[in-house]
Amino acid sequence: MRTVYREQMDHLGHDLILMCDHIHGMNESAAKALFDANLEAAESVLSGIDHLDELRLRCEERAIELLSLEAPVARDLRQIVSGIYIVEDLTRMGSLSVHIANIARRRHPEKALPERVEGFLKEMARNCDSITKSMREILITYDVDLALSMARQDDAVDDIHQHLATLTTSEDRWPYNSRVTVDVTLLSRYFERYADHAVEVSSRMVYLATGYKPAEYLERQQSHAESKELQKRLETLERNFSR
Repeated sequence: MRTVYREQMDHLGHDLILMCDHIHGMNESAAKALFDANLEAAESVLSGIDHLDELRLRCEERAIELLSLEAPVARDLRQIVSGIYIVEDLTRMGSLSVHIANIARRRHPEKALPERVEGFLKEMARNCDSITKSMREILITYDVDLALSMARQDDAVDDIHQHLATLTTSEDRWPYNSRVTVDVTLLSRYFERYADHAVEVSSRMVYLATGYKPAEYLERQQSHAESKELQKRLETLERNFSR
């Protein structure tokens, strides 16, 4: 019976990776649609949401079945509950890619972005792509250090988002009409939220791997390091005075 249970747990973890891969593809296509005014790429993102929903439902049903029919121990319970939350974050990431593709499709055959700000959004998209790859690695390896580093990657996206917010509200530095302003503001927000959800996934993986939230884990690590340093100094003193 436990063999079947472990297989079900493995299937849940595998489905999360499949969701991540699908979202990565949607994000890449959304960026192509936006920066290349590629209508076919935009349509592929919109049609991809159906498969994402299928994966979401499968993960949720599997998690509920594991909770209701089995008696998971502490670590397994963390995995199931974390998995439910991760599914929600991944689903939101896919929806944000759809929003990006919708803007690109509405402006087709023109580009949605003026050349002056396109580079900023391209950098946001590049960072989101890198974050998604890191997220996949974390889902596979449970790498706590990599998961903690995701916050720094997210900071780069936040910085650009803040800069664009300042730029679009500056009368002297922003010569574009309200349509462009709305598009740039929304697109910046979509990329920023995409990265935020990826960081949430990584935070849940830290909890899954350690049993602690990131801030708690870092605090314990710091306390442990200080204790080791104190012990090292005491041992040095003891050696010196025992001579």
